[in-house]
Amino acid sequence: MGSIEISGHSVQLNEEGFLQNPGEWNRDVAAELARTQEGLDAMTDEHWSVVNYIRDYYLEHNLAPMVRKICMTTGLKLTRIFELFPSGPAKGACKVAGLPKPDGCV
Repeated sequence: MGSIEISGHSVQLNEEGFLQNPGEWNRDVAAELARTQEGLDAMTDEHWSVVNYIRDYYLEHNLAPMVRKICMTTGLKLTRIFELFPSGPAKGACKVAGLPKPDGCV
């Protein structure tokens, strides 16, 4: 388990870099997770469209959306999502969105 520092506040991560307490998520936490866990220098509008959709879907359904739904809703092709989140939409995008690790994610 580790942590990241955001504005003087320590946010705890599990051994795979997912938030221990998803309630601590905000845009600053997302940007820091993107930087430290995904190696992203900056979050673009495309990144945020994926992250916001995943978060909204999760909050409504209590599970992460299928990749196909992410593509359909954001209008992004799967290859583009993998460019945005190198470790993938399930692991990388969900991590940045502050969700727990999705079932079936290796």
